[in-house]
Amino acid sequence: MKAFLRLVMIEHSVFALPFAYLSALTAMQRFDQFSWVTLLLITIAMVGARTFAMAANRIIDRKIDARNPRTAQRELVTGKVSVRTAWTGAIVALVVFLGSAALLNPLCLILSPLAVIPLVIYPYAKRFTNWPHAFLALAQAVGPIGGWLAVTGTFHGSGPAWLLGAAVGLWIGGFDLIYACQDAEVDRQIGVRSVPARYGIPFALRVSTLTHLVTFGLFVLFGIWIGFGWPWWVGLALTAGAFAYQHVIVTPTDLSRVNRAFFTSNGFVGIALFAFAVIALAI
Repeated sequence: MKAFLRLVMIEHSVFALPFAYLSALTAMQRFDQFSWVTLLLITIAMVGARTFAMAANRIIDRKIDARNPRTAQRELVTGKVSVRTAWTGAIVALVVFLGSAALLNPLCLILSPLAVIPLVIYPYAKRFTNWPHAFLALAQAVGPIGGWLAVTGTFHGSGPAWLLGAAVGLWIGGFDLIYACQDAEVDRQIGVRSVPARYGIPFALRVSTLTHLVTFGLFVLFGIWIGFGWPWWVGLALTAGAFAYQHVIVTPTDLSRVNRAFFTSNGFVGIALFAFAVIALAI
């Protein structure tokens, strides 16, 4: 079990889960229908979907991972987790996700297969496009939208969720560009496609910076649309600092701090924005 949880990197749920909560809580506040049960089901659905996505990703990419020194120690490559076990975990996680969606409302159940599609396409995308990061962005954008629909059960009035979903998708797609830079040379050698491998690390970092500028602008628009008070803007100021930090410490000539930018800085963004948004909602 420990090896499987390491395989799916369960702790990385901190990136997308806070924004699903934020969207759901905003909808609950707007429509005055708070529910702990709904929040619990959203949590189960999000963790189930992400666990399925990561397990499927590791299974599909295990031969590529074996050829990359950075990923050669992953559990499926070393045999700490068997392919059969990984498939079992992925299927269980998928059933949990679909079951949670069914318990939320009919719309979530109907749309749940559509949410799974980009999760499966993403690991294959690096085989046919230089922009696989766009499929990751699409997959992550589903979280906030799903959180809102889980509360309301309708598309009516869901505009803020789509805006927040676009922001989250671009945010995660942007830092995936940074993360992919460390494998650019190996990817070229083994035929894996990505923006850094095709267009170079400087170009990828510039696109990531532009993407995060757009992300920040969308966060600003979301706050204005919802009518958040000062706590949201304090959270956004901290977010701006985190964005600037990760783009300063990672340069084309120094990729040694990619993990710090990827895990520490972006983990802080999700937690900080959610915390200050909850204060804004409470006020």
